[in-house]
Amino acid sequence: MQTKILIVIPAFNEEKNISIVIEDLKTNVPGCDILVVNDCSLDNTSNVAKTKAGVRVVDLPCNLGIGGAVQTGFKYAQRNDYDYVVQVDGDGQHLAEEVPKLITEMQKYNCDMVIGSRFLDIESFKTTNIRRMGIKMFYLIYRLLIKIKVTDGTSGFRGYNKRSIAFLANNYPDDYPEPEAVILLNVNGLIIREVGVRMRERIHGRSSITPIKSLYYMTKVVMSIFFSYLRTRW
Repeated sequence: MQTKILIVIPAFNEEKNISIVIEDLKTNVPGCDILVVNDCSLDNTSNVAKTKAGVRVVDLPCNLGIGGAVQTGFKYAQRNDYDYVVQVDGDGQHLAEEVPKLITEMQKYNCDMVIGSRFLDIESFKTTNIRRMGIKMFYLIYRLLIKIKVTDGTSGFRGYNKRSIAFLANNYPDDYPEPEAVILLNVNGLIIREVGVRMRERIHGRSSITPIKSLYYMTKVVMSIFFSYLRTRW
């Protein structure tokens, strides 16, 4: 039986990037299905993905944020019985040729989620200093709370198997969910690994997370991580 793999691309205002991302995936992982979850974009993201790139698009009726968009992908994958989901950003930072690494790692180690890390002895775009500081802080929190090493806890380049798809279809965090999902999966007995991957800067446009927003983001996510951890202990 053929392995079914779904690439989920959460997208908000990525009109200039989305067709490049999709063509990269079609060229380098041609056996995978592609789903764009358009998070109520204000530009032409949806139409470009449908007509120019020719992939399936789910248009959300209101802006749910990254958490709601990715969870929509999990629900779609669960209903259509996919074996694996790979989450890929719509801004072009994630390289399609690195996707097989995530699948291979899950198959080799029978783990439930694999995070593509920029910090595992590999030459890659490393993001800003303030973002790296936040990533290091999450690394220390994971070591403290759940005793595992996660070098790139904010990475949105991730692979999931059926077990994690089923869990996250109903339990995915809402805001900036990647760091919190590590806690949720671990305390619920799911296995997490990392694999080194290359990334690049976004192709067009700028990140919505400014330095000031980064500080707010880190504070908010740290609180959310601790609350998620404490809830599992009550």
